Amino acid sequence: MPQRPLAALGGLVRDHRGPRKLRETATEIGISAATLLRVESGRIPDVVTFGKLCKWLQVDPKSFLGFPDNDKGGPEKSVAMSAHFKADRNPQEATIRALAQMLLLAANPLIEEPPA
Repeated sequence: MPQRPLAALGGLVRDHRGPRKLRETATEIGISAATLLRVESGRIPDVVTFGKLCKWLQVDPKSFLGFPDNDKGGPEKSVAMSAHFKADRNPQEATIRALAQMLLLAANPLIEEPPA
C-alpha cells in the first residue's frame, strides 16, 4: 500500500472531484460544502469526515496514517471506529497520527485470528 502524506488529502479530493460542483460533491460525500472547501484548501478534517472522504476516494485510511499493510492473504478483517473531537477543530497532524496509532493498537486484539 503506498504511503500518502496527510497533507495530500486536499489535493486528492480536489482532483477526484474534477469539474463537478462543490455542493453536489459535498452532498455525495455526506459533508457540508464549507467542510469540503476547507479540506481542499489543505485543512485536516475531523475523524468522521476523514473516514467519509477516504470511503468516497476509495482509499484505505491507513495509507495516510503511516501503517504498514499487514494483509497476509487471509479473510478480510476490519474494525470500525469513529470519534468526534469537539475541543480541537484543527488538530495537529502529530496528534492525529498518535490517536490513530493508539486506536489501532487497542483494536489489534479484536482483529487477530482466534486460536484454532
